[in-house]
Amino acid sequence: MGIALVVFQLLSAHEIRPAYLEIKQTTDSTYHVLWKIPLIDNKSPKLDPILPTGFQLQQRQESLLAGAYIRKYKGFYAHSLNGKTIAIKGQELTLMDVLVQIHLLDESSYTLLLQPDKPQATIPIEPNKWEVVKLYIELGIEHILMGIDHLLFVLGLLLLVQGIGPLIKTITAFTVAHSITLGAATFDLISLPSAPVEAVIALSILFLAREYISVRTPPDPLLKRGGGISEQISSFNTEQSLTARHPWIVAFTFGLLHGFGFAGALSEIGFPQKEVPLALFTFNVGVELGQLLFIGVVYLFLFFWRKLNLSLPRGAWRIVPYAIGTVASFWLVERVLAFF
Repeated sequence: MGIALVVFQLLSAHEIRPAYLEIKQTTDSTYHVLWKIPLIDNKSPKLDPILPTGFQLQQRQESLLAGAYIRKYKGFYAHSLNGKTIAIKGQELTLMDVLVQIHLLDESSYTLLLQPDKPQATIPIEPNKWEVVKLYIELGIEHILMGIDHLLFVLGLLLLVQGIGPLIKTITAFTVAHSITLGAATFDLISLPSAPVEAVIALSILFLAREYISVRTPPDPLLKRGGGISEQISSFNTEQSLTARHPWIVAFTFGLLHGFGFAGALSEIGFPQKEVPLALFTFNVGVELGQLLFIGVVYLFLFFWRKLNLSLPRGAWRIVPYAIGTVASFWLVERVLAFF
């Protein structure tokens, strides 16, 4: 059952998007309240905000838009929200985070993240930029580690790249590229529809898997792991592929598209109005930290795998790229069909 669940999650490649609660003060005692809940299997999770005692809500509008259930309220509260506690009823029974943004009449703003194991938080007395930094770094790490398609692209790069120097160059190119488009899309300088972007991201993973298979020189039968990790994973005929010779070019090119994917996720999360540059920067830092963590885990796994000194049958090296290519092909078909 556990294996089946992991496979299903890989094939789905959907991140768990946070719910979103926005409280915006309009006069001394009135507020606009927006409550947005992402749909899961076309159903709205049973979540409700619990506001400070005495905070009255008058529902004004509800709608279903872009995979989310949205409620809009007019709120009434005669006291200051600073120092008060906000909670989410039913969150402990889900896997969903809730992003809370509060904008007060004095132009101060606060950003909170409520999680299933901590479904309540206190609004600070004073604004704190450090809270924004911590929150968006955490969101960036969470997004990359739950974004299986982005991780498989990075894994494809790891398969193709030979040596630490070229790896650093390649990962840097990917980072620079997706940072460019993430920033440009966030500030509405460039815009692309999400469906084609997601389809091309799947295509980029399939491309890397195909390139690895085409340039990999098959090993001798029953090669031993003791002969070195490069013998098992990194034996290439680089003459036949620009991708294998200069993987940073591919990383940069497809990284531009992956940046649009990150921007789509970030637009779902939202920004504190007065801290957009800081939130964007720290989210990107979180993405890179998550990416480096993934690379470290892969290399740690390979290190211990080599220590096992196992014999592998001829052709066993094809398992990983064929698995990556199969999953990417499924995503590609699924995402292209979503066009219609």
